[in-house]
Amino acid sequence: MQTNDFKGLKLSRLGFGAMRLPVNEDNSINQAAVEEMVDYAIGHGVNYFDTAYPYHGGNSENSIGRALAGYPRDTWYLASKYPGHQIAASYDPAAVFEEQLRKCGVGYFDFYLLHNVYENSIGTYQDPKWGILDYFREQVKNGCIRHLGFSSHARTDTLEKFLDYAGEDMEFCQIQLNYLDWTLQDAKAKYDLLTGRGIPVWVMEPVRGGRLADLSREDTAKLRSVRPDESSAAWAFRWLMNLSNVKMVLSGMSNMEQMEDNVRTFSSGEPQTAQEAALLMELAERMKNALPCTKCRYCCDGCPQGLDIPMLIHAYNDAKFGGGSTVAMQFDALPEDKRPAACVKCKACAAVCPQNIDIPAALEELADILAGTPSWAEVCRQRDEAAKKLKEQTM
Repeated sequence: MQTNDFKGLKLSRLGFGAMRLPVNEDNSINQAAVEEMVDYAIGHGVNYFDTAYPYHGGNSENSIGRALAGYPRDTWYLASKYPGHQIAASYDPAAVFEEQLRKCGVGYFDFYLLHNVYENSIGTYQDPKWGILDYFREQVKNGCIRHLGFSSHARTDTLEKFLDYAGEDMEFCQIQLNYLDWTLQDAKAKYDLLTGRGIPVWVMEPVRGGRLADLSREDTAKLRSVRPDESSAAWAFRWLMNLSNVKMVLSGMSNMEQMEDNVRTFSSGEPQTAQEAALLMELAERMKNALPCTKCRYCCDGCPQGLDIPMLIHAYNDAKFGGGSTVAMQFDALPEDKRPAACVKCKACAAVCPQNIDIPAALEELADILAGTPSWAEVCRQRDEAAKKLKEQTM
């Protein structure tokens, strides 16, 4: 297993993400399958395990803790997260953290993250009323957290804002990064920002929730003409190996087949050649089918609503490819008069667009996508109800 050095620790380059664990027919976690996968992972050099408070309706931490309990504590690294991104009436970091330690059966977390610092949660994390960052700083001093960081699905400007606020306390940052989102979600700018600040990058969604592991027949054939025995997922992982500041790649593996393929990639795979990387970027551009906005901002000057049109077009491209959930989450914090539905269709923007984009039509379509996508508050409510029902069924 390939490793990376992080402050004297030898971390496996592949981490086992516990957001998509194998499940039974009733959607409860298949503990026997989890333990088999953990055994295989540890037996092949994987030593980093990532969970979080809300995963699997709150049961992921229990499951991973049980699976790791049979191995010496100093042979693996465990990461979990504080759910400040969830919509709640109040936040109690101490109560949550103590519960997480109990659920995982540990006395400390090797790595701990503020979960998804983004447009609608940054205020929660910065609010002195909740004292979230102060509490976790104290846990670092107490030895209950060995390394403190954060995850984020935020736009680059929000990421920079949080780094200005708490960057000195953040030892690493977990972002969505893959060869498609390098441009589609502007992940390159986020990677460059973190690298420039000297903050190591942890990768989530390296295969875009499985999308990059299940390419079209045509795209799969192109990759196999170069490497006949390599999976599409392996191509996505090897692309990340070329980024020197990527220290951890998390994969939410749901079965042993995925585990074996990923372990094989990170045990013997090598970084891609320039030609191979160029082929992936060619595939990514075709997959996106995106509006060709260059962010020249000519459209903004004459907009009577003062809309940030390049940002909205960027969100349109993302929503068209992957659905509106991530975009909707970010837009929760955007004032109503700055959302795509605020467009009055005056067409002043389209008249000056060098790329001849029909901007009003795109904004109308984006507004329709968002209208049909649950808000993050609704997602949290549905998640809590599902977790309650699952708990009642297993009692």
